[in-house]
Amino acid sequence: MDREFLIDLFADFGPVTLRRMFSGYGISADGTNFALALRAGLYFRADDETIPQFEAEGSKPFSYQTRSKTVTVNSYWQLPARLFDDSEELAVWAHLALAAAQRAALRRRPRPRKAAVKDAAGKKRAVKRAVARRSSAKKKRAPTKRSSP
Repeated sequence: MDREFLIDLFADFGPVTLRRMFSGYGISADGTNFALALRAGLYFRADDETIPQFEAEGSKPFSYQTRSKTVTVNSYWQLPARLFDDSEELAVWAHLALAAAQRAALRRRPRPRKAAVKDAAGKKRAVKRAVARRSSAKKKRAPTKRSSP
């Protein structure tokens, strides 16, 4: 699928941003990636709320083959072929995919920070290392004195 085809395909949905990735494009709206256009087809973001619709249409989740196994990505499902001819219904499915992507973004939690380890003096080791790095960097950058003639 080329860029112009995808832009036309999503005309009823609204403006989308296409970014090169893998063998195709990542498709996003409002800064949220909700679809993948790859050589294997067009895949929309799905979650527990929308997967039953894809299953009812006979769609399959995105999968790819590695040297040792087949990896299935259950968060992206292939768009039913009939929607390529119905841009209004495709726009409805695209809105559902965008909503699924936004729900997934809300569920992501920031990773907890690792607790700093304190040394025998009760100071954080990370701080000591940072100070040591700064002082050694200053020594390396210090200008050398030149003797005058």
